[in-house]
Amino acid sequence: MKPCHVVILGCGRSGTSIFGELFDHLPSYSYYSEPGFSELLTFGFDTPLAVKVPRESPEYGATVGLSFPLEVLLSEVKGPLQLYWQVRHPLDTIASLRVGISKNWGHHPRPPDWHNWLDRPLLEQCAHHWAYINTVGYNQVKDLVKVTWFENMIADPLRFATSISSDVGLAPDKSRTALKDWARRVQNTNNEHFVEAMTSRSYSRPDHTVRVGRWKENLSDEDVRSVIPIIQEASEAFGYSLKID
Repeated sequence: MKPCHVVILGCGRSGTSIFGELFDHLPSYSYYSEPGFSELLTFGFDTPLAVKVPRESPEYGATVGLSFPLEVLLSEVKGPLQLYWQVRHPLDTIASLRVGISKNWGHHPRPPDWHNWLDRPLLEQCAHHWAYINTVGYNQVKDLVKVTWFENMIADPLRFATSISSDVGLAPDKSRTALKDWARRVQNTNNEHFVEAMTSRSYSRPDHTVRVGRWKENLSDEDVRSVIPIIQEASEAFGYSLKID
């Protein structure tokens, strides 16, 4: 039996890129990062595919909260499909979203009311983006996805990778070397082993020393209080505390 096709979804800057590149390490898979949806449909599904967040295509109307039409995806994929929803602590994500959101709301899909937020502070725009993706977007697929947490991936990347390998139907003995190669590069701090995801590099800022809890280096107490009303509900749904130490 062939491994499942995989689609990784979630808010930008939540670890979807490095998660996706796990499949770039696995010889069983062809991996594509953010292909246009119409392009995705041309790939065929004869061999296992892994895709990170398909992008909007003008030929297709996207499902609200997503960047692609969910029903079309489900009808076109041939063979078993595993969907993941990657989530990261909202305050860490907000700190990381600043670069992309400041560039004409460069993360997708944009909330339909994004223009109405352009006069608001940047952090509030980032908070609105995170909340929209993790409520409206997530609710479209919550019965189909397995939720994965950025913090678990960082805490024990090999365990994370091994679990994913099992999920998608790979034989552990055949993929162990590839899983270890990927896990070695997934680090909470920059060090000799860390290799950043290719598509994340243009969004990076040298303003933090850790990835988990970076908000404590980037955001003031006042910043946090300003975004809590925007992200509170979705944060609690994913088990995140917004308590200021």
